[in-house]
Amino acid sequence: MPRMSRRTLLRSLAVGGAAVSAPALLTACSSGSGDGDVSNAGKKLAPWPAYKPATGPEPDLAPTAAGVQAGYTSYPSDLVTSVSRTPGDGSTVRVMTVSFGTPPKPASANRFWAAVEKALGVKIEYTIISQADYQKKMATVMAGDADALPDIINMFTGFTLPREAQFVQRRAQDLTPYLSGDAITDYPNLANIPTHAWRDMGRIGGLLYGVPLERPLPGSTLWINQDLFTDAGMKEGWSAEDFTAVARRGTRGKTYMLGAANGSLFGNGFHSAAHNAPQRWAVTEDGTFLTAAADERYKASIAFQAQLRKNGSYHPDATSISQIDLTTLYYNGTVGSMQDGFGAYLPKYRESRSKMNPAAALPYSVGGEPGGIVAARRSFGYTILKKAKKERVQLLLRILDYLAAPFGSKEWELVHYGVEGVHFTRGKDGSPEPTRLGEVENNTNLPLKYLAEGPQVLFVPGMPDAVRALHTWQREVVPHAIRDASFGLQSATNNSQGATLKTFLDDTVTGIVAGRLPLSEWDAAVKKWRSRGGDRMADEYAKDYAANT
Repeated sequence: MPRMSRRTLLRSLAVGGAAVSAPALLTACSSGSGDGDVSNAGKKLAPWPAYKPATGPEPDLAPTAAGVQAGYTSYPSDLVTSVSRTPGDGSTVRVMTVSFGTPPKPASANRFWAAVEKALGVKIEYTIISQADYQKKMATVMAGDADALPDIINMFTGFTLPREAQFVQRRAQDLTPYLSGDAITDYPNLANIPTHAWRDMGRIGGLLYGVPLERPLPGSTLWINQDLFTDAGMKEGWSAEDFTAVARRGTRGKTYMLGAANGSLFGNGFHSAAHNAPQRWAVTEDGTFLTAAADERYKASIAFQAQLRKNGSYHPDATSISQIDLTTLYYNGTVGSMQDGFGAYLPKYRESRSKMNPAAALPYSVGGEPGGIVAARRSFGYTILKKAKKERVQLLLRILDYLAAPFGSKEWELVHYGVEGVHFTRGKDGSPEPTRLGEVENNTNLPLKYLAEGPQVLFVPGMPDAVRALHTWQREVVPHAIRDASFGLQSATNNSQGATLKTFLDDTVTGIVAGRLPLSEWDAAVKKWRSRGGDRMADEYAKDYAANT
């Protein structure tokens, strides 16, 4: 894990004037009273699963050890077989995941659903939770009867669920005997999941309880309408001042260069990283944890965004519009940019075809220092299993192994595109092109991809230039990715109070950028955040970090 020197980080702290997690300054109390001990400190740690890359088609654009993804400018012509036998036994498997799509047609009328059931050899009873309802629904599930739990549950890391780790430790199957070390070789596609995904998923009490959903290194990304930004004077190697000028110049009439959605902090991920602020937590060489909130660069990014909002560059509905509606405004040219995950590149290019030219923005520089980008948690979420007998656990893991098939395999094609001639046809380059039925019966509306998935690659069907552009962008920005040092670590205070504390700070950021609060409120907010649990989180993360290194 990359670490900054203590001197460098302490020099950047403006609020409170001290290292947030310096042990001597921390309270000795713990917020985990009554909960199970989920910390990894003092535990014998289960070895990470042994990584064994799958064999498959060679990429056209090579990956790098630093985190640049493999790129495919055309669809592989010879698909491999990654699963040798049907994994199921004809039984019924109950699953539950988050969803970002529309509800699927019922199983009885859904040919995609039926095809997957046939391939897996099981009947799937699927509970799908929309992103908007996820926290509320999961709270009900976590408080419910253990016997009523689905067999397979997706734990989405986009939200902090109160006492999530305690719930997993108490109710989920310990997968250490099945996946730790060389045991995972019984599931070759799961063994193909890189170690970085397991590390960012993390252990609970020293053990492995889940299967991670691997994600690329770039995280929150500013997606721009390239033509609008170019016409407004965007240039390579731009500065914060250049960005401001482009945003003002391009905003005219009913077009706003900057769009933002409710809860996005006006796209603070992109701007705080460009200011080289830590992303939530940083760690010094001696293992001290420091919060981004107390870093002067983070505060400067808030002030920068407040000025952008004040000069009219943001769409006026930035604090109320949904991400879905913002995406529509992005496609129709009402807003020239929006923050979204890097993984959203596929729909960005697919849906905007012939309408606009999307692009991932390069970070601007601040004070002559090249800007950074947000490093994503390499595990978008993780999948847990209901406690069961050994034979049942093995069956469920075989199902996840099938769903985690690598790109370039027959199994990957089925899970992502359905049945050829029914859900997709072949383009001139062999790429799957969804049919009208495939537009409604797919892996978005029936989100199997949130149960298990192989390592992601860069691929946009029929758009090789888009793949090249994204690969070039990654090669330039990946060396400047800023990682949240708390990824994969346990904190009892974060498990119990993290959601509330995060909301408090987020609301303060939004209030300042929106002009409802003065920037001077930030220092007081951070002081209050620290006293309410921020300092305890820092101490707990430091102890867990020491146990994992």
